[in-house]
Amino acid sequence: MFESIFVVSTEMASFKPTKIQVYPKLGEKVTQDTLYWKNYKAPIQIKEFGAITSIDYAPVAPHNFAVTAFTRIHIYGPFSQEPVKTFTRFKDTAYCGRFRAVHVTDFTSDRYQILTGSDDYSCRLWDIPNSTELTSYQEHTDYIRCGVTSKLSRDLFITGSYDHTLKLFDARVDKSVMTMDHGQPVESLLLYPSEGLLVSAGGRYVKVWDLLKGGQPLVSLKNHHKTVTCLCLSSNGQRLLSASLDRHVKVYNTTNYKVVHNFDYAASILSLALAPDDESIVVGMTNSILSIKHRKSPEESKEFSGHQRRQPSYRVFVKGKNYVPKQDDYLVSKPVKQHLTKYDKQLKKFNVSKALDTALESWTRLRKPEITVAVIKELDRRGTLKNALAGRDEQGVSQLLNFLIGNLVDPRFAPVLVTAAEMILDIYQSVIGQSAVVDRQLLRLQELLEREIDYQQELLEVLGMLDTMFASTLPRKEVPCSAISRSNGLTQGEASTSVPQLQAT
Repeated sequence: MFESIFVVSTEMASFKPTKIQVYPKLGEKVTQDTLYWKNYKAPIQIKEFGAITSIDYAPVAPHNFAVTAFTRIHIYGPFSQEPVKTFTRFKDTAYCGRFRAVHVTDFTSDRYQILTGSDDYSCRLWDIPNSTELTSYQEHTDYIRCGVTSKLSRDLFITGSYDHTLKLFDARVDKSVMTMDHGQPVESLLLYPSEGLLVSAGGRYVKVWDLLKGGQPLVSLKNHHKTVTCLCLSSNGQRLLSASLDRHVKVYNTTNYKVVHNFDYAASILSLALAPDDESIVVGMTNSILSIKHRKSPEESKEFSGHQRRQPSYRVFVKGKNYVPKQDDYLVSKPVKQHLTKYDKQLKKFNVSKALDTALESWTRLRKPEITVAVIKELDRRGTLKNALAGRDEQGVSQLLNFLIGNLVDPRFAPVLVTAAEMILDIYQSVIGQSAVVDRQLLRLQELLEREIDYQQELLEVLGMLDTMFASTLPRKEVPCSAISRSNGLTQGEASTSVPQLQAT
């Protein structure tokens, strides 16, 4: 009878899956830049007729922007999804579009002259009212693909070429006045508003040059994985943006030139532009997609930051919001089927060795070591860890030691893995010296533990030093003395008179 009762109670007991310890994850560091550059709506995507090679915003309201794609230049309004005007009179591919003219590189500061750079290695200044060429320079030895003019002086302009050089020209002189070597084919140029600093992009590099010191290089940035194609400056001039063929837009702090934010896009980026006051980010890609992100309004930002309300359950829709079950109602519940993982299925069948083998599979032990540690902990709780570790061949022991080497000094796993390491040494100490692979791993494990012990000792010494420093910096508090001395019960006056006076003779 007792035997039958034991069988029934065992069958009724349900198997509890292995509990995986959840460790806190380090979240993304939230900074003011993160909040600022993430405060954009979902992108609007517009299909163009070809790869988008240039985007340029109008400097005056309503701040329309020109998009150059294949043989067309489209003019878009700040919030329009359809072009307000189209230029299609080009017989060949157009490469750039600027306001107040078409198919030019840049305007001079007086807006009466334009700078052009071409594949014949020449750069030219043209007079718009007379439609005549003012001057021409042919110092580059390869294609000129970018150029920028000074907004403070109509005579100064800079060109960048595939011959790896940047050249500063003065229209009053018949040759360049400054040359800088970028080291890669130059794709884009950008002048700071003060025009004391120049930024060049080419290859994987973004470089900053000090023009006031004769073109001295200040910073060389290598944060992209492919060619950097375009540059842009934020409205306040404190953030620099670079876009690349690696599908990323990087935002740099212009004080220390560290990356403060990153945008990811679906295809390689050829052109980038920011609207005034950073109200919109427009990106042109090689797959002919124009991506436009508009900044959220303050109301939309508050609505997004608030927690979303939980949607009502199905019962609320059927019975009503204020429905309360009656006393005579029956609750019909559907049994939930329990889905066990591979190692839990083996544990349920008491196959402890197979359960540990499953937890030591490559993907689990490399990507989710907490699962392997949880299974080892469960086996130790059951008292079957020694049985699971025993009876393994050279490959099995090597796999266990490899896992210990990678995770033993992790403070999250150390309490569990130290016990497992001691058991492994006890079980396999008789076969030490028979396998070169296992011996090398044991020596590596020993070195790892010795180094970790040294780190802990040094850390304790540093903590002792810090405690001493903190204790010495704390202000000393004077303990007030009572009027009556606790040692002899006399007042201060009596105590002073009772002390004999010594006189020198």
